Amino acid sequence: MIYVVGHKNPDTDSICSAIAYAELKKKLGIEAKPARQGDPNPETKFVLEKFNVELPEILTDGSNKKVILIDHSDVAQSLDNLDKAEIVEIIDHHKIGDITTPNPIFFLAMPVGCTATVVKTLYDYFEVEIDKKIAGILLSAILSDTVIFKSATTTEKDVKAAEELAEIAEVEDIRSLGIEIKSKLSAIDKLTAREIIKRDFKDFDMSGNRVGIGQIELVDLNIIKDRKEEIIRDMEKLKREGGYHSVFLMLTDIINEGTELLVVTDDPAIVKKAFGKNLDGNSIWLKKVMSRKKQVVPPLEKAFSY
Repeated sequence: MIYVVGHKNPDTDSICSAIAYAELKKKLGIEAKPARQGDPNPETKFVLEKFNVELPEILTDGSNKKVILIDHSDVAQSLDNLDKAEIVEIIDHHKIGDITTPNPIFFLAMPVGCTATVVKTLYDYFEVEIDKKIAGILLSAILSDTVIFKSATTTEKDVKAAEELAEIAEVEDIRSLGIEIKSKLSAIDKLTAREIIKRDFKDFDMSGNRVGIGQIELVDLNIIKDRKEEIIRDMEKLKREGGYHSVFLMLTDIINEGTELLVVTDDPAIVKKAFGKNLDGNSIWLKKVMSRKKQVVPPLEKAFSY
């Protein structure tokens, strides 16, 4: 059995692409099943329920498992005991990470806005028909990861794939579905500050410094304005507990297309080096910044390397 698994703190792309790619492997005669490294967020739950797709099983330990890694190639984001697993493939859309293998494997990382777009490309390559349910969750993943095509990571391939998937899934209004999907992550009133920070949180090694970057996408930043001080206090606590040099939280405004970046760091000058702006207290506004992968991680990595 080969397990197809996405990154820690799974998002809609990580889970839906794992499901869809495992289904493709099965149709190609390979025994595979999807897995996840954590609980689905409300957006992902909504997508799976809407298209009547079962939630994959939990897998957090790679020991003695054959695995296909989806939507990541960084050790910090992958399974525990990954060195005891046999990695047979990696399918991704991020920069190439630090995972290594003792043998050659199939590794496909495309510069597109979503791993679901890569998975759709592989269905087309192998000339395998996509059923309605799989089309629905792949479409949803693309809408989620590209923030309804507003993210800087969006490519023509993403838009084309979404249009073709919408036809199969019988979705007439792609934008309306996107807004419906993204609105599920705006319901934060019942979440603790730590749950908000960690909902979509990734660890990075930047020139030997441990850096954590979270992101939460909101239809209106006013939803969270009264909780910023509470969130910053908990970011400071998380920084101490985890031995981080810096912890960042992107409060991304879907409608106004920008991000308020909350920052707790050992070196505030890093922010000026990365984004050309001084911190105003513990935050800065980054106009048109929607993507962690393309617009936040690269400038921070460059700033840390100085």
